[in-house]
Amino acid sequence: MDPDDFLINLHPLRVFLVVARLLNFSRAAEELHISQSAVSTHVKTLELQVGVPLFDKRGRHVELTDAGTMLRDYGQRIFSLLDETSQAMNSVKGGQWGKLRVAADTTAGVYIVPAFLGLFRQQFPDVAISLDVVNRSQVVESLRLRQADIAVMGQVPDPPEQWDAKPFLDNELVVIGCPQHPWTTRQQVSLRELSETALLVREPGSGTRKALERLLDRVGLSLNIAMELGSNSTIKQAVSHGLGVAVISRRVIELELSAGRLVILDVEGFPIRREWYVVHLDKAYLAPPAKQFRQLLLTVNLKEPGVPGPSHQC
Repeated sequence: MDPDDFLINLHPLRVFLVVARLLNFSRAAEELHISQSAVSTHVKTLELQVGVPLFDKRGRHVELTDAGTMLRDYGQRIFSLLDETSQAMNSVKGGQWGKLRVAADTTAGVYIVPAFLGLFRQQFPDVAISLDVVNRSQVVESLRLRQADIAVMGQVPDPPEQWDAKPFLDNELVVIGCPQHPWTTRQQVSLRELSETALLVREPGSGTRKALERLLDRVGLSLNIAMELGSNSTIKQAVSHGLGVAVISRRVIELELSAGRLVILDVEGFPIRREWYVVHLDKAYLAPPAKQFRQLLLTVNLKEPGVPGPSHQC
C-alpha cells in the first residue's frame, strides 16, 4: 500500500483503541458517550481503510485479530507521539524551549544582564541562551539585522518611534577618581573644571560617553580626552592608578567603592540619572523565550544598588 494512500482519520482510530482496550462495543460506546451503532460504524470504516478485519467476533465475545493487535500498538504510539508534540508546542509557546538571543551594551552586558539571565535559566532551563556584549551602536545594528531578539541598553535608539523600549532599572552616572585625588575634599566641582581636567572616556558609540558629551554641550563645553579606553574594567584600573577621572555607571563600581579603591567625586550636574531599557524593534515578532525574558526584566526587582546575581547552585 502506498503510504500516500494510507491516511487514517484519527477519530475512528481513537474509537478503535477504546474498543481494543475494553474488548466490548457496548462498554466502549458508554465510555465515548456515543451510540453502539456509531462505534461499529467507526470500526467498520477503519477496517475498510486498512483492508483487513480488526476484530474476531464470536457471539458476544470479541477478540483482536493479529492485524487488530498490530494496529492497536501503532495507534497507541501515534497518540503518544501526538501528546508529546502537543506538549512540545505548548513549551515553545510558553517560552520553555527554543532560543533567546540577547544583545547588551558593555556596561549592562557585564554588570546587569547576567543576573537576570541567571533567574531566567532557573525558570527555563531548556532554552538555549546567547548574549552578545558590544557597544551601543553595535547593539542597535544587531537588532536591525535580526541578529538579536531583544537588547538591554542605556538609551533608546533613534528614531524612537521605530523601537519598543521600556525602562526597567535605574542607572546613575557618577564621576570617579582615586582616593588621593584633590577633588575628594571639594564640594560641587564645576563642569568647566571637569571639562578641563584629564578625562578617561569610553570609545565613540558608548552610551556613557554620549551622555557626558550631551551634558557638556548644553553649557558650551567639550571633552578634554586624556585617554580613550575600550572597557569599564580598564577605566576603573586607570582611575585607581591616578591617570585621571571618569564618568561611569555607579552599578559598575560597587566593589571598588567598598574596598576604598575608588571614590565618587562631587561634580556639578552629577549624578546623571538615566535608566536601562529593554528594547526591540517595534511590531517585530518576539519569540516566546524573548517575551518571557522581557517580562522578567520588567517585573523582577533585584536588590539595590549593585544588582547581585540570584542565589543558585553552580
